Amino acid sequence: MRNQLKLAKNALSLCSRTSVRRTGAVCWNRDAFARRLHVSPLTGEDAKLAELAEAEASTSAAAPLRAHNDGFLARTRYCGELTESDNGARVVLSGWLQTARKMGSMAFIALRDYTGNVQLVYRGADLDGPHELDLAEFPPESVILIEGTVQARPSKAKREGAGGQVEVIVRKYTLLNPAERPLPFYPAQVENLPSLEFRNKYRYLELRRHQLANNIRKRSKVTRLIRDVLDNQGFLDVETPILLNSTPEGAREFLVPTRLHPLDKNGVPVAHQRGDPPRTPTFYALAQSPQQPKQLLICSGAVEKYYQFAKCFRDEDGRKDRQPEFTQLDMEMAFVSWAANEQDIDQGWRIGGVEVKTVVEDIVRRVWKETKEVELPEQFRVITYQEAMSKYGSDKPDTRIPLEIIDLTAHLPMEYQEELLRAKPHEGRAVDCIHIPVGSLFAVQEMHELSQKIAHGNRLVGPLVITEENLVDWFPKHPAVNFRNESLIRGLNEKLNVAIGDILFFSWRDAVHSGAMTPLGALRIALADRAQRQGSYVPSKEPHFLWVTEFPLFAKDEEKADLVGGEWASSHHPFTAPMAEDMELLMLGDGHLLEKVRGQHYDLVLNGVEIGGGSVRIHDASLQEYIMRNILRLDDNQVSRFGHLLQALRSGAPPHGGLALGFDRLMSLLCDTPSIREVIAFPKTADGRDPLFGSPSPTQNKTLVPYGLRPWRLKLDGPSMLRSVRARVVGPEEARADLEAEAEEQREREREQK
Repeated sequence: MRNQLKLAKNALSLCSRTSVRRTGAVCWNRDAFARRLHVSPLTGEDAKLAELAEAEASTSAAAPLRAHNDGFLARTRYCGELTESDNGARVVLSGWLQTARKMGSMAFIALRDYTGNVQLVYRGADLDGPHELDLAEFPPESVILIEGTVQARPSKAKREGAGGQVEVIVRKYTLLNPAERPLPFYPAQVENLPSLEFRNKYRYLELRRHQLANNIRKRSKVTRLIRDVLDNQGFLDVETPILLNSTPEGAREFLVPTRLHPLDKNGVPVAHQRGDPPRTPTFYALAQSPQQPKQLLICSGAVEKYYQFAKCFRDEDGRKDRQPEFTQLDMEMAFVSWAANEQDIDQGWRIGGVEVKTVVEDIVRRVWKETKEVELPEQFRVITYQEAMSKYGSDKPDTRIPLEIIDLTAHLPMEYQEELLRAKPHEGRAVDCIHIPVGSLFAVQEMHELSQKIAHGNRLVGPLVITEENLVDWFPKHPAVNFRNESLIRGLNEKLNVAIGDILFFSWRDAVHSGAMTPLGALRIALADRAQRQGSYVPSKEPHFLWVTEFPLFAKDEEKADLVGGEWASSHHPFTAPMAEDMELLMLGDGHLLEKVRGQHYDLVLNGVEIGGGSVRIHDASLQEYIMRNILRLDDNQVSRFGHLLQALRSGAPPHGGLALGFDRLMSLLCDTPSIREVIAFPKTADGRDPLFGSPSPTQNKTLVPYGLRPWRLKLDGPSMLRSVRARVVGPEEARADLEAEAEEQREREREQK
């Protein structure tokens, strides 16, 4: 009986392998089994044997597919590089399977690798030998290796794109690694995709989509192009530390606790028992940027031209173009000038750093030529910060939008301008206007609702539709100056070509621009977006590069108030040099004059997106310390954190300057993606979380002990509740005292409740 069952199993295996070779699928029944053995249909005990063999076959068929852990052929070609010239060639391909389309005894299956897709033609009759597994039944996204013959596709079946001219007749195949069935989602899905946050939890699947994969490859190509340009100009690629000391540079930092003990005034670690946690915890700060290390490199004289693709970290609120860790192309050059030549001044560049400008333009031109096949001009347009704010209402204007802001104050007679300058700042000392003529592209629907959203907390007036009744009485009211003058309005109508049916928006402001965006600047962008959605305006695809220069050196920034000691903060960073013409105003130190001090700061803008910024640096230690102490009001402890930089400046530092390009933003523009997360292999979410690796995450209390840290519960008035848990810096004695005090408070509450 046992021998007969063994014979039946062997016969079944032979029959199954033969059917696979013929049809590509296992088709089993007892009569076919009998015919294969050249005997009559099975009956009696033979039928029972066949049923046992059939049951065992179905059990083994249901067994899970397993990865191939043995030798296999090396790949000879890639899917996307096969063309009609390869017709008849024998190739070995490997990649990921797509869903199979079965047509009788034949199946068409797409095979994908990073170069593209190619269609496999699978028939049992074409196989070189028996295969125990059915290729057409493999789960989608399984990894396979196939050996086959290239065949040109019929003309009607050809498709555009890599691998679309040919198909491959499968001769042999090996399942290298099967995919689970089902996967959380499939990269080939177009409709009913889950949310991006869910897909990013399985980012390795998301990266299989051709669009994302192409973005990553383009990023690598652009990196190589930039390195070629900089290497040819004598720049050195130098790595700088990521773990630095915390300094008040203007952005919030990520702190990294250490088990190191602080040093005393003699530079000796504070005495402690071996293994004890530090009584005063010590921290690294992750580098916001390599700003100080690169300046120290230039001060050393060992490197005159530096660059690196630097990882940077900032604890800032998330946006579509920001995340906690990002990459920037960082550059610094020695002996950068403090003044421009006549040719640059004629083009609007009136500050130093023209050497940096030239290098950056060379990089951008090369990248756009190689990746977009676009020839950019030899010189990019240059405007000042005040011009950008006056015309476009933004320090990173999108100059493609054919809608400019009008400075009405400049069109007023001198007596009115003088009256406005005597007004209080909150009343408005200047007025701007957006004029939308009848039939304009930007005469969009629901203007009033649009302006109301922007006007929240801002001095925005409008929309005002010009009619016969208000044609000579449309000027916005001012609390201190009377503009109800018919001849004045008629003159403005003539200068601005105001006519009945036109629409006007107004905004009062201070005489000198400050900040990054005005109410009319926000309205200008909103009008363009609404017009684009309505179909009346289509923005140009041409790259409009623009340098913005002469930013205010200082600004009043409430968000940075706790990072500096006084009311003024550096608009760029504290190492930016002032313009030579404004040195006298700077040294006076008067608050009203400080807002007029301009810095040698320059930003590179593309179609309304800032892709880079830099400045000429302060190389004079006394000037650097004056700004830190007298303007930014840093205390001795804060200034001491810059002691190494000040000492380097005193040791013979050359004039220097540099720039950092936001590489993620640059790639997002090159790949035309809505967010920088589409050009980063493993991005964070908008709020800074990583769904793939599950970071950040809490840690156990015992993990914090070696660092001198413990969780802190913040108590609120009223019912006791847990408001937040964060690491609190305490010493062992203070920690015990806090715990005892908390325990006593808890006991007191319990007594009161009783």
